[in-house]
Parts: sequence; structure tokens; C-alpha cells
Amino acid sequence: MRKIHCMNAISKYGTDLLNDNYALTDDINEAEGILVRSASLHEMQFPTGLLAVARAGAGVNNIPLDACAEEGIVVFNTPGANANGVKELVLAALVMSSRDILGGIAWCKTIAEDPDIAKAVEKGKKAFVGHEIKGKKLGVIGLGAIGAEVANAAAGLGMEVYGYDPFISVNAAWMLSRDVRHTTNLDTIFRECDYITLHVPALDSTKGMINKDTFAQMKDGVVILNFSRDLLVDEAAMADALESGKVKHYVTDFPNPKSSHMKNAIVVPHLGASTEESEDNCAKMAVKEIMDYLENGNIRNSVNYPACDMGICKSACRVAVLHMNIPNMIGQITGALAAGGINISDMTNKSRDKYAYTLMDLENKPDEMALQKLNAIQGVLRVRVI
Repeated sequence: MRKIHCMNAISKYGTDLLNDNYALTDDINEAEGILVRSASLHEMQFPTGLLAVARAGAGVNNIPLDACAEEGIVVFNTPGANANGVKELVLAALVMSSRDILGGIAWCKTIAEDPDIAKAVEKGKKAFVGHEIKGKKLGVIGLGAIGAEVANAAAGLGMEVYGYDPFISVNAAWMLSRDVRHTTNLDTIFRECDYITLHVPALDSTKGMINKDTFAQMKDGVVILNFSRDLLVDEAAMADALESGKVKHYVTDFPNPKSSHMKNAIVVPHLGASTEESEDNCAKMAVKEIMDYLENGNIRNSVNYPACDMGICKSACRVAVLHMNIPNMIGQITGALAAGGINISDMTNKSRDKYAYTLMDLENKPDEMALQKLNAIQGVLRVRVI
């Protein structure tokens, strides 16, 4: 019986997918898999039997990826599972930032007791006149699962959409509307667009990408939407840009002591993926990923090990080796099996940065001595017989 530990409340639409070979456990020390949403794992001492962590969501800054990889623990996320939920909130943010809906609602509450409120509204509503988004230019930075959906939806609403992503996949490119103008120059978006929305991960290359220098290129009165990560924006520079009017509105899904006090900032309490549908979809994807890995050794949507899929094993057994990406690993692994008279019927090896993964279908099961030889190879992090 495989044991799974939930560190947060996980939708039952996900956990209900676990079959009779699985059981949920409150004792993390007996878990082979962990399902998590927002709980931090950075200070955790991982149990020796833990094989996988699945994050029901896209961001994984609450998980120590290298520490997990060093212990042979595969970390998964669920890209795209919450894309529609985030997309809908971004569209709402576009409208909120172009028309003073929030200000108008707040004003109506202040005159709620006025018996002539209908007349007062007709006189006062001119203070909340806004703009339509149709025909305006939107720059989408990052054309992954969420960015592509935002770009397509905005184009469908009549916006002139520019999309930037130097690493766009072939599949993502096929999914992109022909009305979206793909640009390879980020400066084009900064110079041309009335609205700019961020959909990239927080990497060393993207942190602070919206800053004093990029503001200088932008139109006066530009609107910045950030439903990705607050670290993408230099918040001191943003506060100055809002104060001067260079930026009309900054809509952010990441409240913090700085953003919460910015003039003309619309601060949303991290609601991007907070829909029942998104939570259900993320839970289902996370559970499917962790089950496929535990049962078949297949890796899909890992953030610390390479993707690798050999389907279902049809040989005597399958052996998975998580190891460092260093020379001669394949030779040593196959040599250790050959020394035990074990034939490999199928094999895949993939690498990702420092780490690699070798998956092998064998014609006979390895004995204890063969497994000891595999584990003794320098650079091998974990050996699993599936």
C-alpha cells in the first residue's frame, strides 16, 4: 500500500483518483508521495522513503528543488491546470484598470442612505468615466499556458495584442491566435503598448524586469498587470512611476507592505487560481503525475528532473535510476546490470541541467547484488525497482 501525505487541503476530485493501492496518511514519515499547495517545505527534513512531491499549482518557490533532487525526490507542478482561472481574472483586471469600477462602487456605498440616490448617481457618475479596452494595445510577456490564453482572449475582445516569449514551444505557438503579433523584441512591448501583463517565472533573468529603465520607454499612463510574481517588478520604481502618473494603474495579485500602500495600485489578495475549478484541476493533475511516477517511473511536468515517459512496463520489471548528469553514467549503469547477466529490453536516458534520469525495462529482475552495484556508482542518487 503506497502512502500519500497531504500538506494542505487538496480537492477530493484529485484524491478520489487514488485507487485501492493507495492510502492517505497523516504521518509524513511513512509517505512515498506528498501533495502540497502553499505549505513551505524549505525547513523540512525529508523522510528516506519519500519519492515524489507534487505541487497542486504552477509556482514551486515553497519547495527546495535542488535539495529534493539531491535526495532523489522528483518534484512536479501542474502547469496550465489553473490557466483559465488566472486568465479570467486578468481580463477582469484589464476592465477594472480601464474603468473606475471599484471607485464607483465605493462611492455608491457612501450615498447608500440618500433617498435621492438615483439622481445623485446620474450627477456624480461622470467622475468615474473610463476607457474601453477594444482597440488598445496589450503586451503579453510570457506565452506559456496562461499568457497564451490571455493573449487569445484579449485578441478576441478586439485588443491589438503583442506577445513576447523567446522560449515559446512549438505546441504553444500552434495554440496562439493568428491575431497575436509575436515579437522577439521586449522593447517593442514597452514602447508600443497601453497595457502590459506579466506571465513569466521569477528567475535571475526576470527579477526586476519592470524597473526605472523600462518605465522610461513606456507610454505615459501605461497600465501594468502582474499575476505572475511580485519579484518581477522593482517596487520602489513602481511606486515612483505611480506617483508621477507615468503608470496609471498597477494591478498586482501579490499584496505586500510596499504594494499595499502604492498610489493607484489595485491590490488583489492572490486570487489568480482561487476558483473551485482551478483547485480541482490542479489536484487532479498532481495526483495523476505522482501516480504515474510511483507506478511506472514516468516523469511529466517535473521542475527538477527531466521529462521521461516509457508508458507501462511490459517486461519482467522496470528500474529507474536518478543520478547526476556526468560522463560515463550510462556505461556504468548498464555495466553493473550486464555483470549480473541482466538484459535490457528498452531504455531511455534524459538529462536536465545537473540531474539526469535513466529508465530501463529489464528481461529479468535484478538481484540484491546488482542493485548494490547500481547504488554504489558515484553520482547515483536513488535506484528504484518498479
